[in-house]
Amino acid sequence: MEKRTRIIKDQSSLGQFSSAIAQICEEKGIDKDKVVKSIEAALAAAYKKDYGRKGQIIIAKIDEQTSETSFKQLKEVVDETTRNIEEESLTEEARQVPENARRSEEKIEKHQKESGEGEEGEISLPRFNPERDVLLEDAQKVVKDIKVGDYLEFPLEAKDEYGRIASQTAKQVIIQKIREAERESMYEEFKGKEGEIVNGTVQRIEGGKVFVDLGKSTGILFPSEQIPGEDYRIGQRLKLYIDDVSHDTRSLGITLSRRHPQLLAKLFELEVPEIFAGTIEIKAVAREAGSRSKIAVVSHDEDIDPIGSCVGQKGTRVQAVIDELNGEKIDIIEWVDDPEVMIAQALSPAKVLKVELLPEESSTEKSSDKKEEEKEAKEDSEENLEDKSNDKEKSPERKAIAYVTEDQLSLAIGKKGQNVRLAAKLTGWNINVEAVKTTDDAELAEEETEAEDTPENKDKEKKAEKNSKEEKENSETLEKTEAKKIEKEEGEVTTENDQNETGSDEKEEEKSSPKKEEEKKLSKKSSKQKEETKNSSNKEEAREREEEAIEA
Repeated sequence: MEKRTRIIKDQSSLGQFSSAIAQICEEKGIDKDKVVKSIEAALAAAYKKDYGRKGQIIIAKIDEQTSETSFKQLKEVVDETTRNIEEESLTEEARQVPENARRSEEKIEKHQKESGEGEEGEISLPRFNPERDVLLEDAQKVVKDIKVGDYLEFPLEAKDEYGRIASQTAKQVIIQKIREAERESMYEEFKGKEGEIVNGTVQRIEGGKVFVDLGKSTGILFPSEQIPGEDYRIGQRLKLYIDDVSHDTRSLGITLSRRHPQLLAKLFELEVPEIFAGTIEIKAVAREAGSRSKIAVVSHDEDIDPIGSCVGQKGTRVQAVIDELNGEKIDIIEWVDDPEVMIAQALSPAKVLKVELLPEESSTEKSSDKKEEEKEAKEDSEENLEDKSNDKEKSPERKAIAYVTEDQLSLAIGKKGQNVRLAAKLTGWNINVEAVKTTDDAELAEEETEAEDTPENKDKEKKAEKNSKEEKENSETLEKTEAKKIEKEEGEVTTENDQNETGSDEKEEEKSSPKKEEEKKLSKKSSKQKEETKNSSNKEEAREREEEAIEA
């Protein structure tokens, strides 16, 4: 029978012991089994320190209901193929196997044995250790079906008294095991939150690194992941993006970020319930932290406006995101599958007249040239190859040309090329912006207005036709009134001629000539007025078409 001892003498102490275990589990977020195993490992270490020998494998077991503890020693079954057996080590004591020994069901990590190289360079087997090894022949005397690699259990006498050093080692083992279990539980928790947003408080700042308290653990915000120009102070609350979670034997590393593009998408997901529900989807994000960002959204419901939902009533939703990012400007664009329309929208607030997609031949030729350069780079160095591959992934191969007016060129390019750069990241196209002259601008505007047969354009055309008809009618009425005046003057002249019968033919010709000149002048005036009215109507129509083309 195995000899057992009570580590807790009183029944009241047993309740305190179990409550202490429950408190540790609640504070550290550890399972109860892990805490109990850490205590068992500490008791086994204390027993080995005072009553064991070097090299022994000792295991302790605690009965939670009765608080009884049992100790046992394990030995591995070996033979000549797995150990280097020397005659000196095969003593009578080493070959004795107790009758109460049995096969162990414990899962034990096999320790690395000392091994060296022989004279001919062959790897030598580890030495036979009688404290932890038992021969197969001796083990089969007690357990007949045991095999090489199995373990035998030997019960040990339980002890009640331990020295100061043994108790100190037990304390250290408990602390170490609990820390390891806590680290594993935190790793599993934060590994599941990788790619999500967490709230944290700035704990301390050391050498540009910001240490953020996340509750159970501490994350690090490196200078490369900080927003340029953003100041941090101790006690400041922040929303941070969990970029990476790494696990080490000593510590848990949580890398945080404030300039990751997905931070913007997650902030919109928190502020806009339609994005959280899935009715609005964020298709692409292009960001230059601290300066400007562009986000493309699409709605899966025809009745929901994606841009209006992201902006919110009086801009409350987008303003909350801007405030969290310390005034970073955000452009919200509706995603369209047509690349020409998408590129034109991505270059907003600039107004694009036309987008031309370059054929694929130029891109394939350039890709073949890049492949040849990569082959040469492989021969030179692997580092240059990695740099080129990274640049190739960042810069899209597809190219397009966006045509804008001269006054919109600087707005389309942006400050230091920022607007074009963000549009290229958002759409995946390498965009070149070119200015168009005024004559070409008018032609392109006319082509676009002709291509667009919207009801608004038709209404405007009808209004222009009505105005032109009214102008024509006014000009006709003016002509009629002028003709009547001329007829009256001619009648007066004829009456005067009848009264002056003695007048000569030469005087009549002299009188008729100035009348004809007056008639010519009146007709010229009427024709000029007609031309001026036509030109004014044409100019108004051209202006309206230009404004419609720019709005489109």
